[in-house]
Amino acid sequence: MANLVNLESVSKSYGVRPLLDEVSLGVGEGQRIGVVGLNGGGKTTLLEVLAGITEPDSGRVSRMRDVRMGVVTQRTDLPDGSTVGEVVLARFDSEHEWASDARVRSIVDGLGIAAIGLDTPTATLSGGERRRVALAATLVGELDLIVLDEPTNHLDVEGVRWLADHLLARKSSLVVVTHDRWFLDTVCGRTWEVTSGRVEQYEGGYADWVYARAERARLAQAAEEKRQNLARKELAWLQRGAKARTSKPKFRIEAAEALIADVPPPRDTVELMSFAKRRLGKTVLELEDVSLSVADRTLLDHVTWRIGPGDRIGLVGVNGSGKTTLLKLLAGEREPETGRRIEGKTVHLAHLKQELDDLPAELRVLQAVEQVAARVQFGKHELSASQLAEKLGFPPKRQWTPVGDLSGGERRRLQLVRLLMAEPNVLLLDEPTNDLDIDTLQQLEDLLDGWPGTLIVVSHDRYLTERVCDNVVALFGDGTITDLPGGIDEYLQRRQTIADRPAAGPAPASGVESQVDAKQDAPKLSNAEWRAITKELGKLERKLDAIGEKESKLHAALADAATEPDRLMELNNELKALQAEKDELEQRWLEASEAVE
Repeated sequence: MANLVNLESVSKSYGVRPLLDEVSLGVGEGQRIGVVGLNGGGKTTLLEVLAGITEPDSGRVSRMRDVRMGVVTQRTDLPDGSTVGEVVLARFDSEHEWASDARVRSIVDGLGIAAIGLDTPTATLSGGERRRVALAATLVGELDLIVLDEPTNHLDVEGVRWLADHLLARKSSLVVVTHDRWFLDTVCGRTWEVTSGRVEQYEGGYADWVYARAERARLAQAAEEKRQNLARKELAWLQRGAKARTSKPKFRIEAAEALIADVPPPRDTVELMSFAKRRLGKTVLELEDVSLSVADRTLLDHVTWRIGPGDRIGLVGVNGSGKTTLLKLLAGEREPETGRRIEGKTVHLAHLKQELDDLPAELRVLQAVEQVAARVQFGKHELSASQLAEKLGFPPKRQWTPVGDLSGGERRRLQLVRLLMAEPNVLLLDEPTNDLDIDTLQQLEDLLDGWPGTLIVVSHDRYLTERVCDNVVALFGDGTITDLPGGIDEYLQRRQTIADRPAAGPAPASGVESQVDAKQDAPKLSNAEWRAITKELGKLERKLDAIGEKESKLHAALADAATEPDRLMELNNELKALQAEKDELEQRWLEASEAVE
């Protein structure tokens, strides 16, 4: 098998730090390679050298003659003055030419390009939309090698599954950097780990890589004891769980079973449930006959939902479906319009929001953690402030960094550390995996395994949801909260049913008995009406993405203005206005989405 690209003794440094040190490797025809490693460890640099975007300091990069390569990095530069259609469909001379190609139509629909609108100017797109447009423009080409840097960012669960299916169906070689472990295990047959300037190569996807790391830790037990325990625990979950998680086991099953023989299940559910009941009692959070609207659209319609001690629930739904709003209702930050929210007397609730809370910029990281508590109890284990900070990505040296000097991702992690140090017994986590690399994700999951309380998680990371949650519920835009015994697989099946409805006419969502008759009597949409509503949905999603970016910038500005009270007040008012606008757009989105169901 010939290599499409070869790296020979390649080195690359930024300043005094070597990211690649005498690296030699190749990408063969038909290979699908996942690239993993710590944030800032050199993954993106490796991709850029491989793709010819960046020249190495030393060594040689050679490519097969006439190799057709498509590259999508995190830099999304689109031509000035262009439209979405001009970028995505640039290689086609007419609409008939691309519309008759089933593969291209699948890309346009699967990545939500049709919803964005082919005539939409690229200058008006949000960051997430620009990434999707750039990805679609690359995938429509006939390519020998596809190089992707974090392609699953800005995709929901359905989009990630579509991308995985699409890449599996192609014959192209693939090199992809991603922290999405389900995607790695589903798509990749080989894994590269970028670590300390080297690139370690492993056969298989994420499950196989975890095995290899655990085996390597076993052989160097003294030096790698911490990593060994965590990797073996992760492997135990992979090996004992659903077979879909280990669909391509290249390693010897007997060796894996021997390695995990003495590893207990990731968590003792019975013991944690008993502990949670002692901490929380019978009543935790309950919604009784609750209705909730934003603007003129109903999110919940007389819903009753009881969350008990020790429940571990994953909440899923498309972007804009109201997941964040529901978490705010559970946290007591929003009032229902009818019914009531009940909170147990012993509940100590913590809510990790997507927005950054105010952090003490004048303190150092460890001081900011110890400001909450010096020690914290996780089930049977007690951790110091320094130990918990280290588990979530702050090594001892970094713990003495001023909070004001932290990056946005580090501030997010510090927010999570401070939240956990308060020892809550009810955790509401809104996209907790943002800005976490795989090693830190494993540490977070390990912490949550031993955490005895009630947990509700909103995350697009399918792996994390399946890993730490026992039950999954969904918002389908029908005014109810739908329990999904089949987990995320059932959610995707139901969403596919909804997506298939326009051709067959609107149909009621299964399992929502309270609204079946009303939906059956609803008039069917004409094709023109359906197209108009679909276009409106695309516009609303673009606006929601843009507001999300504005929120991030405002939070960064709030952090920078920590010592300016007047500026803080001004920025806070801007943020409140933006969040009100976001709530209104979410309701308009729900109204439009229900119309096409």
